[in-house]
Amino acid sequence: MEEPAFADASVHDPSIIKVDDTFYIFGSHLAVAKSTDLMSWEQLNSSVYEGNPIIPDVLTEMGEELAWAETDTFWAGDVIQLPDGKFYMYYSMCKGDSPRSVLGYAVADHVEGPYTNKGTILKSGMWNEASEDGTVYDATIHPNVVDPNLFYDKDGVLWMVYGSYSGGIFIMKMDPKTGLPHPGQGYGKRLLGNNHSRIEAPYMMYSKETDYYYLFLSYGGLDSTGGYNIRVARSKKPDGPFLDAEGQDMINAFGAAGTLFDDVSIAPYGVKLMGNFQMDNVDGEIANIGTGYASPGHNSTYIDPETGKMFIIFHTRFPSRGEGHEVRVHQMLMNTDGWPVIAPHRYAGETAEPVNAEEIAGEYKYVNHGKDITADVKQANLIALGKDGSISGSVSGTWKSTGDLTLELSIDGTLYKGSLLRQWNEGTLSYVMTFSALSPEGIAIWGSHVSKE
Repeated sequence: MEEPAFADASVHDPSIIKVDDTFYIFGSHLAVAKSTDLMSWEQLNSSVYEGNPIIPDVLTEMGEELAWAETDTFWAGDVIQLPDGKFYMYYSMCKGDSPRSVLGYAVADHVEGPYTNKGTILKSGMWNEASEDGTVYDATIHPNVVDPNLFYDKDGVLWMVYGSYSGGIFIMKMDPKTGLPHPGQGYGKRLLGNNHSRIEAPYMMYSKETDYYYLFLSYGGLDSTGGYNIRVARSKKPDGPFLDAEGQDMINAFGAAGTLFDDVSIAPYGVKLMGNFQMDNVDGEIANIGTGYASPGHNSTYIDPETGKMFIIFHTRFPSRGEGHEVRVHQMLMNTDGWPVIAPHRYAGETAEPVNAEEIAGEYKYVNHGKDITADVKQANLIALGKDGSISGSVSGTWKSTGDLTLELSIDGTLYKGSLLRQWNEGTLSYVMTFSALSPEGIAIWGSHVSKE
């Protein structure tokens, strides 16, 4: 097997759309990149300036929106193709130190633009004034109107999920003919959050395999020491209620009254799929490059309609590398409880193939992502999966294969259910066996086979 080739792009808050045979990611600051293989990315734009290729007349055309939000840039957006064949970019702008924001839309004939502004859909942060639902704006209960994601449910109904901090994550029904919300919804329906909870970046994924809607979220702060982490909850209906692995209703994921960024109250809610981690190389492997992320988050997802492969696309910073960020794509697999798990290494074109027990046994770099929201980087420890089904090293327990691609690990009295995937490890420049599994509390563990090839 040959070494895969990567070309990296910087798109903060990447939202993916596939057009013909090309993937596009749109993010904050009008950053856009494209790829045909989810590995090598070409940067199309990086910032907001008059004459950019995406919205050429951006400063004049969107002057009203930029003035309202008291900003000179864009926050996260999302692009969808509607029945008229045109591409609709749902954008957001925010003052940043308050929830004074605008959510609007622009339309183009081609996915790469140029996009023409069609105006404002929602506003927030209008202190002491009537808000979108007619009541006086209150940041503890009303949303910050950023981070839109448009999606069709299984019955062909168009929705928009959005929101961040402040009053939480909301959802509304949209009209695919106009691209606008159906009238009379105000801000829509709250799914979770309240009292300035650090929860944002909602993204919805429907799985035909499980018949669940999966609501992905990012908790914490996005900077390198903010503890950003990716979580998920699920529902049989697009507008909830969304539950986590423990069966907790996410509507209760919010900060205590009178608090600002009360992480302790929200940390127990949602399945935490990924946070800060570092897998250093061990003796016998090549030079100590290793792999690790700091504050991975604000993801989108893509399911290939032909192969069924699931992907998660996100930005991440890196331990000890400051605020520079890049896009990463990882494959996801479904565990036997119907929860997605994220494979430990970036996608390198691999396909899940049946794994036998002999291939699983051996030494692994092991990470427990925990359930906390923390700037701490979870350091990998060494464990061994014995041929006799034992687990030894930094943790102890037992393991067993439960199918061609699945396994269960009982570690220190907790049962984790997960999936297996042979992956390219950039840190060792070799292909290794990996596992990714979840506990009943929604805690992810990862293993990456030690490689002395």
